[in-house]
Amino acid sequence: MTRGSPSETSAEARRQQVRARYGKIASRGDCCCTDGGLSSGCEGVAEGSRGGRSSPATQLGYSTQELAAMPEGANLGLGCGNPTALLALQPRQVVLDLGSGAGIDCFLAAKRVGTKGQVIGVDMTPEMLGRARENARRGHYTNVEFRLGEVEHLPVADDSVDVVISNCVINLVPDKGQVYREAFRVLRRGGHLAISDVVATRPISARERADPSLWSSCSSGAIEGKEVEALLRRVGFQEVRLDLKLPDQVPESLRGPASLGVVPADIRAVKPRE
Repeated sequence: MTRGSPSETSAEARRQQVRARYGKIASRGDCCCTDGGLSSGCEGVAEGSRGGRSSPATQLGYSTQELAAMPEGANLGLGCGNPTALLALQPRQVVLDLGSGAGIDCFLAAKRVGTKGQVIGVDMTPEMLGRARENARRGHYTNVEFRLGEVEHLPVADDSVDVVISNCVINLVPDKGQVYREAFRVLRRGGHLAISDVVATRPISARERADPSLWSSCSSGAIEGKEVEALLRRVGFQEVRLDLKLPDQVPESLRGPASLGVVPADIRAVKPRE
């Protein structure tokens, strides 16, 4: 594809829309759910940071103890799950977070891999990156590093990571196959992919996908579960597993537009050892 072609131009416009939205969230403390997106939402910021027992953040899989230990401002209520709860992270592991935001999942992973492990967060939004770095400084996380970059072009070496996590980010990317190819590239053999994202339960129309508000609020960029599985297997991942939450299992405050049929899902896969 030549640079400047309609498809590439459209993808770049999409990235700019997403970058602008999340830059505003990082700078002003706005929230992803204001346009009806399916994320942990405004309530998750306030209640989750106080460790409320029934906040959206705890309903997505974060414990009150985990939330209480976070630096203030690390939980912006932008997730649709807790990827660090999808597998048992081990001391000394290297963990990579795709679209790390203000850092909540990086900080949870950092405690589990210990001071001899490492956590790398990659985000394309400078304002979000600045917020995450400040949170790491205030929380004294010496084993966490945040890098500026796009998840389609990771600033990470080949075969250097044990676990790749991500939380409600890949749906925002136009070329999801490229994200999975990059995740496969940076993972060591036997490495794990553990992602919380949204998936579509029905085809989403071109008109809905063209709506910048629906796309950037974690809704119309979702693809169907069978497409996710096919992309992962095509890249080379094995042991692919998708666990979808039914609409009635999602708290009302976290639901996106019902007409889109988009629901949260936990996605797991493994890079073969040979």
